[in-house]
Amino acid sequence: MNTTFSSGVTRFIASNLGLKTTLSQDSPQWHLPKGVKARLGKGGLTGNITYSPDGTRFAVASAIGIWIYNAYTNKELKLLTGHTDEVLSVAFSPNGTTLASGSEDETVRLWNIVSGKHEATLTEHTDSVSSVCFSPDGQTLASGSSDETVRLWDVVGRKQKVILARKTGISHFVESVAFSPDGNTLASGGDTTVRLWDTITGHHKATLKGHRGLVLDVAFSPDGSTLVSMDDTREVRLWDTITGHSKTTWADHLRVSSVAFSPDGSPLAIGSLNTYKTSDEMVRLWDITTGHHKTALRGHTGGIVNITCSPDDSALITEHNSDTVKLWSAASGKHKATLTGHTNSVSSIAFSPDGNTLASVACPMVFLWDVTKGHHKTTFKEGLWYEIGRYQKTTVKVPLLAGFYSVAFSPDGNTLATGGFKEVLLWDAATKHQKTILKGHKSCINSVSFSPDGGV
Repeated sequence: MNTTFSSGVTRFIASNLGLKTTLSQDSPQWHLPKGVKARLGKGGLTGNITYSPDGTRFAVASAIGIWIYNAYTNKELKLLTGHTDEVLSVAFSPNGTTLASGSEDETVRLWNIVSGKHEATLTEHTDSVSSVCFSPDGQTLASGSSDETVRLWDVVGRKQKVILARKTGISHFVESVAFSPDGNTLASGGDTTVRLWDTITGHHKATLKGHRGLVLDVAFSPDGSTLVSMDDTREVRLWDTITGHSKTTWADHLRVSSVAFSPDGSPLAIGSLNTYKTSDEMVRLWDITTGHHKTALRGHTGGIVNITCSPDDSALITEHNSDTVKLWSAASGKHKATLTGHTNSVSSIAFSPDGNTLASVACPMVFLWDVTKGHHKTTFKEGLWYEIGRYQKTTVKVPLLAGFYSVAFSPDGNTLATGGFKEVLLWDAATKHQKTILKGHKSCINSVSFSPDGGV
């Protein structure tokens, strides 16, 4: 995600085109960089979402910082800023007073969740930090990184305790880390394996083999007897943590993207990320004792990339691609609320002829904004898209097979043209109805423009 380009576009819009920020107290306008008058949107969702231990708030990792929400009202409480790149992972300490964050800027940061102040920066990693988690006693923090290491940190002393490095068997980006409930074991997911580590000595305990794809997520059941892992080939495995044997394998989703145990350990939530051919676009709840499917949460219009459960088992939060957060009742499976305002990286912008509306492309969607108020007006959506995670030594983004890359208004402002994959779509700017499709291109359309008279 090109956040440098995105923030540069937003800064240009805000500083040079005279946005009137009459609503300066709106949450998107918190902590604006010097010289910036307004921010459109709240930054793309770039990492996980996590509840505080008491369930009163939750943290959302984004491209511009960490948003803290009130879990009862769904209103923004704070925006924690300081990282110089996307935030990839967040975790609350067991007592709920500290938040840890890992970022593309190669650092781990600790925050006072009450005051919102930055407390410490841990800087030993040499590549992006993709996962962070606290030990059950809150004394140790684990971080997994693209530098192929897992590091254990002394939370009180703010210093590194143990490094689990390439010499101990890691040969791939570390995508996920998780402590066992007793704190004695750490699981890490990377390549096609799950590795278990002794958290006291740092010694490698076991390697769990069986996955065919890159292991993206790991989690222990609340009683510590079961470990769940999922990879990028749609496979979910449950492991016996005593024997290291695989207990159950599920591959029902088109592409599994996230897994989470409920706090009482009975249901297991599994989310799906859509593929270029089709999409599952739902969260499924499974009984891990019987292996039976319990229910499905439907309502997303794109793949689910993150799931988290509330501490009291009453709610689930799901993240759709990089722009939408949905809250669900865990008991009934009913949709409770949707949090909007987050957007992906901006690749194209265009003003309406009267200057009152700005169109911005944050693939796979086009957003229309009220220039005077800085408010989001409407969204154009089309097609499916997907992106696979880190693979080998690079981050591989599969070309988007639909969605938008470029945008332009007609001279009279009545028509909006969007360039996508092989097609240009013409829309009625007022009603959002699709007017026509122009075909003939053989690849992604990165620029569209009308002639002065609007005829071509």
